[in-house]
Amino acid sequence: MQQNQKPTVVITGASSGVGLYAAKALTDRGWHVVMACRDVRKAGEAAQSVGMEQGSYSIMHIDLGDLESVRRFAREFSASGRFIRALVCNAAIYMPLLKQPLRSPEGYELTMTTNHLGHFLLCNLMLEDLKKSPEADKRVVILGTVTHNPDEPGGKVYPRPDLGKFEGFAAGFKEPISMADGKKFEPVKAYKDSKVCNVLTMRELHRRYHESTGITFTSLYPGCVADTPLFRNHYPTFQKLFPLFQKYITKGYVSQELAGERVAAVVADPEFKQSGAYWSWGNRNSEKRQAFVQKVSSQARDDDKGKLMWETTAKLVGVACETPAMR
Repeated sequence: MQQNQKPTVVITGASSGVGLYAAKALTDRGWHVVMACRDVRKAGEAAQSVGMEQGSYSIMHIDLGDLESVRRFAREFSASGRFIRALVCNAAIYMPLLKQPLRSPEGYELTMTTNHLGHFLLCNLMLEDLKKSPEADKRVVILGTVTHNPDEPGGKVYPRPDLGKFEGFAAGFKEPISMADGKKFEPVKAYKDSKVCNVLTMRELHRRYHESTGITFTSLYPGCVADTPLFRNHYPTFQKLFPLFQKYITKGYVSQELAGERVAAVVADPEFKQSGAYWSWGNRNSEKRQAFVQKVSSQARDDDKGKLMWETTAKLVGVACETPAMR
């Protein structure tokens, strides 16, 4: 490791919400955070607003909804010469009111591109930086959500995620195709499908690379952060009532600060060094609540579906589709 260099973590979407508070928690622990954000000015203002010390963070531009931007970020980070200890794939968009799909510059549906394709590409491109880094205990953490799992109470709300056999991906995922399963566009399902893909990506990274690299690949559900900016594209009434419902009815509300602390713990603490795990804290906003490894949805633990996800996604984003035997 370079002399006097702090352990470095890259966090996507660190300009607000859980990503911002995870960045704050990690700088408080003595880490250097690279805030990988679409809006650089907003990221700088956000860092100052939560009291992150100058020098404890840097800001780099990335737009997960633009695959060339992801490639450019990876090139610039590699050229910086900074060793990386952890990558946190946190950024996500949720646009439940859309009537027609938005498209990435490549022509792919934007929710799946931002939440899954962009992060899949980033993980693959930064894998070499992680391999080369002399840092001990290197980790990749991908944010999950209860809505990926219809077996859980919070995931039973329709529409439920269904990736099918990745018919949409296999067909190229461009107009008129906008869903992984090739069916009609549904914006809420697009988000849920993308989060299933996030968990599948974590599990496939673990299967393909943990043994040979020693990198820990994990996901987590930090709790129901009902007032996160993720909901900024929802109805104003929903934005007002959903936090109240989670605080006083389900008792499942978790603050952005506490969720950020949980992300930081999965990045840094020894007890979370369990590759392939999906961490959760249950349904209570308590710092004393013990973390546990939660069973993921039937789709997300389907190894055949994981392999198919990897193959079809690799083709869409333009990365080599290695098998474990090719490492």
